[in-house]
Amino acid sequence: MNQRWPERLWIVRHGESAGNVARDAAHAAGLGRIDIADRDVDVPLSPLGQEQSRALGRWFAGLPKAERPNVVLTSPYLRARTTAELIQAAGGADVKPGHLCVDERLREKEFGVLDRLTRTGIEQLHPEQAEFRKLLGKFYHRPPGGESWCDVILRLRSALDTMSLHHSGCRVLIVGHQVVVLCMRYLLEGLTEQEILAIDAERDVANCAVTEYGFDSNLGPHGGLVLQRYNFVAPLEEAGAPVTSSPDAKVAAR
Repeated sequence: MNQRWPERLWIVRHGESAGNVARDAAHAAGLGRIDIADRDVDVPLSPLGQEQSRALGRWFAGLPKAERPNVVLTSPYLRARTTAELIQAAGGADVKPGHLCVDERLREKEFGVLDRLTRTGIEQLHPEQAEFRKLLGKFYHRPPGGESWCDVILRLRSALDTMSLHHSGCRVLIVGHQVVVLCMRYLLEGLTEQEILAIDAERDVANCAVTEYGFDSNLGPHGGLVLQRYNFVAPLEEAGAPVTSSPDAKVAAR
């Protein structure tokens, strides 16, 4: 059999960011805009996000060396890259320093004109977009200058093809964002729009939560990946790191 999948795949949302904190503050105050000065790509981890990332790194480091990630792929956004670097620094990945692979296809969903607006702000400033989203649903709605979930899925299909080509048989860790985790599930498990939106509606993906797949050679002529854990936060709980799950600053209309 010609294996075309990693032996194991972990997909992790970045640790809590300053954007998460700013979004919570805006909602608590009933504001239309989220107060954060950085470009979304430059939003850093909060101190708690750094703690969460180190805790997850120690959990990976506790695995036998032959079971730890030996390939790390990360979104180029600072909060994701820093999460990956802190996991690696804690001994959680069998990867040489500086050998993280940054892939822009793993970046956050882009929100265009709705960037940094709360739901209240969207309804006040762009009521026509709020209405379009109700009509089309979040899976297909693309705000001006932004992306729909389908747009994210299209670029992730390409990322998965690259992963299969270059990292088959490896143990791959992907560090990305909430929508990336969900859209990866949609692709890897062959879910429908309704099924993935139902999973999304149940709860947010926690910061530094682990979604894990294992290779099964019995799935088709080239085998396939089987979900083993989703939104797994025990590594944080065991380390005493608080679990957080707020959407990012720009994800009010996720």
